[in-house]
Amino acid sequence: MVFSSEIFLFCFFPAALIGCLICRTTKLQNIWLLLLSIAFYAYGARKVVLVLIFSVFINWAIALLITGTESLKAKRWLLALDVVLNLSYLFYFKYYNFFRDNIQAITGHHSEFTRIALPIGISFFTFQALSYCIDVYRDKSLVQKSIVNVALYITFFPQLIAGPIVRFSTISKEIGKRSMNMEDFNDGVIRFTYGLGKKVLIANLMGIMADNIYAMDPAQISTGTAWLASIAYTFQIFFDFSGYSDMAIGLGRMFGFHFLENFNYPYISRSVSEFWRRWHISLSSWFRDYIYIPLGGNRRGAKRQIFNLAVVWLCTGVWHGANWTFILWGIIYGALIIGEKLIRFDKRNIPAPVGRIYTLLIVNFLWVLFRADNLSGATGMLKTMLGASGTGLWDKTAAFYLMENWSVLILALIVSVPLVRKLKENAAFAKFADIVRPFFVLLVLLLSVSFMVKGAYNPFIYFNF
Repeated sequence: MVFSSEIFLFCFFPAALIGCLICRTTKLQNIWLLLLSIAFYAYGARKVVLVLIFSVFINWAIALLITGTESLKAKRWLLALDVVLNLSYLFYFKYYNFFRDNIQAITGHHSEFTRIALPIGISFFTFQALSYCIDVYRDKSLVQKSIVNVALYITFFPQLIAGPIVRFSTISKEIGKRSMNMEDFNDGVIRFTYGLGKKVLIANLMGIMADNIYAMDPAQISTGTAWLASIAYTFQIFFDFSGYSDMAIGLGRMFGFHFLENFNYPYISRSVSEFWRRWHISLSSWFRDYIYIPLGGNRRGAKRQIFNLAVVWLCTGVWHGANWTFILWGIIYGALIIGEKLIRFDKRNIPAPVGRIYTLLIVNFLWVLFRADNLSGATGMLKTMLGASGTGLWDKTAAFYLMENWSVLILALIVSVPLVRKLKENAAFAKFADIVRPFFVLLVLLLSVSFMVKGAYNPFIYFNF
């Protein structure tokens, strides 16, 4: 089930809201939201929902055991057990097929084997569960005796499948006691609607263009067509994922939860390092707090910092998927960020336009690697983008897709920069914006529902992670 679907908007969400209004106490609301969250996941995952339930039980039980023992050595062994168990089933479901395929390719012995289906969102809820146990071990979060509270934290449907990755400490008080009020509900509706508009009115349309062109042979399309595909995917993945995060944050707010931001206009970044401070903030901060800093961060000299960054970015690539494209994507980002650290790129007096063009070009090229099905497909598309395939700069295909999508491309460009935020610094515009906001939100909602009813293309990219 996806947020941008009729069944969610007109059936699931109203049921969740009405149920919470009927349940007068936080405890009853938690039970109701937990049951709905499991149903939400089971709707698409079916029997694989048992993996989610197993994750809840294991992390709840081990956190209790960690708190219940006085021995530091025993605590460490219990934490190690928790990490091994979580990573074991993550490896099995996400990477088994990849390793089996590569072993067969290396040995030359090919045999049929039962391919493992990937549970949607497994990387998100596994990392969230891990952070709970690690924070309990570090005394940064209080252990929860109630399995309902832990289960709701891990499975809460707004952020279950594609984040943001929420820390237990962020919402622990709200799990124990919260209130649903009109101010939060109003803010949540606005945030959800903006996210829905990003997804349905921009990401889906960009996705259709990107998918159609990526399905072509890169050696048979013009440089202009290849660039249109790359730009379309660059916009698609941003509005798809940030739209989902907006909807998750908005839904959480409606039910009394306050999640942290996950995106901060990443495409205005002046360096690759800044880009990753603005993109998927919850994942970047997770790797920083649970891998980079425990490895020593930047406290043990330049060589150790380089090693730590390399480990983090290898893990980032592997986290995104079981494919050599993702692994290489992570390694390249790691090399770029290490290079920027070594030359102190952020400290240099580089003009803002130059920094932004440099960053956008790198991000755009690396999204090609991220999007491609394999390394040869990525190489072919990049060669065509650089004019090395000999197919010409422009053709009728490029003209067609530009004419069909120019308005959406302009809209995507405008929304991807903080133009409205800048304009709101003017008092007159801010007052005008407050007046028209209700009508604008209603317009976005009506247009989004209209496009949902008419269109069949509605995937979320990060469901695969």
